[in-house]
Amino acid sequence: MENNDQTLVEHLTDLRKVLIRSIVFFTFCFILCLVFINHLIPILANDYDLVMLGPLDVIRLYTGIAGSISLGISLPFIAFQAWLFIRPALNDKEAKISIMFIPGIICSFAIGLSFGLFIVFPTIYGFLMHLGESNFSMMITAREYFSFLLISTIPFGFLFEVPLLLVFLTNIGVVSPEMLKSVRKYAYVVLAVVSALITPPDFFSQILVLFPLIGLYELGLFLSKISYRKRLVMDAELNKG
Repeated sequence: MENNDQTLVEHLTDLRKVLIRSIVFFTFCFILCLVFINHLIPILANDYDLVMLGPLDVIRLYTGIAGSISLGISLPFIAFQAWLFIRPALNDKEAKISIMFIPGIICSFAIGLSFGLFIVFPTIYGFLMHLGESNFSMMITAREYFSFLLISTIPFGFLFEVPLLLVFLTNIGVVSPEMLKSVRKYAYVVLAVVSALITPPDFFSQILVLFPLIGLYELGLFLSKISYRKRLVMDAELNKG
């Protein structure tokens, strides 16, 4: 009983250390972003003529942008800290597989952000501005602009992790390619709902987002098949040994 209590205390202590290190790193990134916020704003604003409605909007905007960027920068560090925490519960094979996925997580997140920033955001923003300017004089506040920018980019950083997640779950035996095939139509429905939630309520925007999401699922299924075959070969070799 005492050993179990000690183990629980040790786990809670390790979790506390992980949380503290993650919070400290995030705070450092947040402060750094605030220091350089005047250099970041012109880059993100992309020469659009934006307006502010009040002094408090400046504080909200700066902290929101700094917090969002800091979270993106901190994710690789937080992911590694999470791996360190769960490492004792994994066997050598699971630990090796999971640590190999961290660089892929970083790259996938960066690709997703780039897709949102350079393709989704300018396309949808330009379409909606053109639609509005045909009947109205458009005046965009900085708060509205950056809110739209964030919801058009950050979700894609996470959504682009889907193929890696499917491969990881295949490697540890949670899912199989056949299972992913059998739930494909339900996955498409979920992706359609996601695309509707993260885009403006117009058909063009939702289709622009939905097709890449479906492509990500299909890519995950394809990579899952490759990973599954490799796992079968490795298991067969181990059984022979």
